[in-house]
Amino acid sequence: MELSGLQIFKYLPGAKKAEHSNCKECGCPTCMAFAIKLAKHQIDISSCPYISEELRNLYDISSKQPQKTVEINGLKIGGENVLYRHEKTFINKTAIAVIVKSKEEFKRAKEFEITRVNEHMKIDLVILKCEIEKELIGDTNTIRYEEFEKLPLLKIEKNTFSETAQELIKIRERAIKEKDEKYSSPIYIQFSAEKDLKVVCAEASFYICKYANMLVFEKFDEALISTLMTLRQNIYTDPQKPLQVESKIYEFNNPDENSLIFMTTNFALTFFAVANELESLPVPSYLIVTPADGMSVLTAWSAEKFTAKMVAKTLKKWDFASKVKNRKIIIPGLLAHMKKELEDEIKDFEIVVGTVDAYAIADFVKNYTK
Repeated sequence: MELSGLQIFKYLPGAKKAEHSNCKECGCPTCMAFAIKLAKHQIDISSCPYISEELRNLYDISSKQPQKTVEINGLKIGGENVLYRHEKTFINKTAIAVIVKSKEEFKRAKEFEITRVNEHMKIDLVILKCEIEKELIGDTNTIRYEEFEKLPLLKIEKNTFSETAQELIKIRERAIKEKDEKYSSPIYIQFSAEKDLKVVCAEASFYICKYANMLVFEKFDEALISTLMTLRQNIYTDPQKPLQVESKIYEFNNPDENSLIFMTTNFALTFFAVANELESLPVPSYLIVTPADGMSVLTAWSAEKFTAKMVAKTLKKWDFASKVKNRKIIIPGLLAHMKKELEDEIKDFEIVVGTVDAYAIADFVKNYTK
């Protein structure tokens, strides 16, 4: 594992109160400041002329990349340096590849695309076992099967799911904890075309979480790939960065001054859940999205990131009251307790308590507009 600032500091003159303690020759005010910068790789270790050989060796070992990165036409595989995503984050998503043996299969793989939480996802790599014209390939990332087999990747071929799972965990632990170069190659698992799709889905889901760098499918199934991409998107978001959208007023189905008005926070998952429902409504609407540091509705309220003053400020920023005649704003049902507080702060609008769940919006609107 990488050395922390405190672990580095113990080897420096400042910790030992030795000669050259906090000498500032490295450009930092103290030895502790240098240690913290060095732990974050923000300064070169040679900046301190009094580094011990012991610390230099420890630092070299800890700084060594645990897992190699392999690149295929811009697609990066591997390069991971933690066991658990909350330690920092996972770096390169588990690549999803399919083997195709005909033009028909290739066309299906090429045309496959899903969009979720504003991310467009396609097959990462198509492995060719047939001849495909360059014009048909276009910008699809492809590689010949013979070339793919020569890549510096490690294929795991165990008899059972349990054996494969244990092997994946063992390899990642040896790579991260021991920096053992024998276990530093990115790993892939290949699924037979004959294997039951439900079993494939269950096993592949586990392997995405622990710790396959690539999954290769001999049979292309749109539903399977969509499911795995949805899981992968959740696993490979950065846990230290809230997933959020721009705070502004969104329009759905060409609204006018009399259209329905909804409100939520800028947490991406909440936004897209609500947005999908509003797009499907037979009536136009607005959606006011307030800034909340990417927090969900209740979390934002409890952290005082969703307040009546914040809502009023958002409406004023977009001069919304002058653009609409409708004077009713529908808020999430989870914020029903804020109704009076919001009405006291926002004089131009009446507050209507909406649904707790996004899926119920259609039925709510049906009854609301009767």
